[in-house]
Amino acid sequence: MAKTIRTETVEEFFSAIRALKNDEEFFQFFEDICTTNEVLSIADRLRVAKLLYEGKTYIEIAKETGASTATISRVNRSMGYGNGSYEYIFERLGVKKDKE
Repeated sequence: MAKTIRTETVEEFFSAIRALKNDEEFFQFFEDICTTNEVLSIADRLRVAKLLYEGKTYIEIAKETGASTATISRVNRSMGYGNGSYEYIFERLGVKKDKE
């Protein structure tokens, strides 16, 4: 059976995030609950996903971000076979999608 994030503990975590009211609270909460590297790693993955969404190549992304091609590949796979969340997040943020 595949591992799932849909647990009571994760629900409580997401409820805590939804309770945050502004950017300063977001920064404070994530500085307290995560290591700096954990936050930076998640942010880096989102940046890689954004660049993929915009149609950049692996080489361009690796050069711009310093991410390994293995990381870029993992993010690309999650974009192709995940839940579609990147699509609606980037649409809401006004990121222009590559026309392919």
